[in-house]
Amino acid sequence: MKNHLMFIALIIICCVSCAKQTEQIGILETVLASENPNIKTVMDDLERYQVQIRYTRIDRRNDSVLFTAYDFQVNDSLYFYPASTVKFPAAVAALEQLNQTDTLDRDTRFYIEGDSVETTFSNEISKIFAVSDNAANNRLVEFLGQDAINERLRNRGVGPVRIAHRLGYRSDDVTTLPLIVYLNDSTTATTVPTINSVIRPLDLKGTEKGKGYYEDDALVSEPFDFKLKNYFPLSAQQELLKRIVFPKAFPKNERFDLSDDQRDFLLTAMHSLPKTVGYDAETYYDSYCKFFMFGDKKDPIPDTIKIYNKVGFAYGTLTDNAYIVDDTNKVEFLISATLLVNRNGIFNDDQYEYEEIGIPFLAELGRALYDLEAKRRK
Repeated sequence: MKNHLMFIALIIICCVSCAKQTEQIGILETVLASENPNIKTVMDDLERYQVQIRYTRIDRRNDSVLFTAYDFQVNDSLYFYPASTVKFPAAVAALEQLNQTDTLDRDTRFYIEGDSVETTFSNEISKIFAVSDNAANNRLVEFLGQDAINERLRNRGVGPVRIAHRLGYRSDDVTTLPLIVYLNDSTTATTVPTINSVIRPLDLKGTEKGKGYYEDDALVSEPFDFKLKNYFPLSAQQELLKRIVFPKAFPKNERFDLSDDQRDFLLTAMHSLPKTVGYDAETYYDSYCKFFMFGDKKDPIPDTIKIYNKVGFAYGTLTDNAYIVDDTNKVEFLISATLLVNRNGIFNDDQYEYEEIGIPFLAELGRALYDLEAKRRK
């Protein structure tokens, strides 16, 4: 009799577990089954577009925050090029390092040896999120070094990840340049360069893509090799985002060591639109770095909606990692997605379908999930 009851209990547990799993798969797949051409075009050829999506629902119970993740083709072992999404961990690591350095803060003035631009850490972090400035990211890499960024992420339980190079400039140089730092108006100090780990090939699926690439204006008829590039999969991207937006949902050892002021500054930088930080609104329209919901339009983003995010686009790969919140309509959710839009399979030819296929897909996906959340009973 006892064994019989245990058998029944196991069946019930299995059924509940299976039902929950089915629900998790079904919700996102229902959205992706849309007949809207922005979504259908991509879903009809998944092998070509290499889509990965993680949508996370947020439920609040008293002082607790509960996450429920819904995945579509998310696979840490299947490589995509993260492009400028790696600027997010660089910004977080820089603020943490500043918080742990008595003589520096985010408004400290500095310049890179050999660089004519004098700036502050605050300015560079704002540029990273407002317009995805490559030079701003690289200055933070010179300040930290790649190994230090990776270590800080791992120490907080964010991974897998491998930040291996700068973006566009001195990408294969493992030694950082010194910073000339103003300790006050008349006194400067020079940081010591660091030598980082030699970049080793990634052992992942999909690191060789396409059928050719351009190098020095010549076409090379073989797949483009990403094995020595940065690696920052969707799972790690969203884990970093959750730790910044919802630090109290994690144990102390998994929270980044940021002051309240630093975290507030970071969150403000993440949702600020280019025009609010001094960029020309016609060139850098509201959705310039906001692909979800608004990326396929140049209209102003409604004031009720805030998108805390970091996008990346390069080599035909589009990625966005976002926390979307609308307090007026009681909507909040996390969404991270990536896809490849390179119809001809040639890399470095600047012939990518960002505007025609990639951004419309991400924008429509964001709108569909927003509508789903707006109708959901919390």
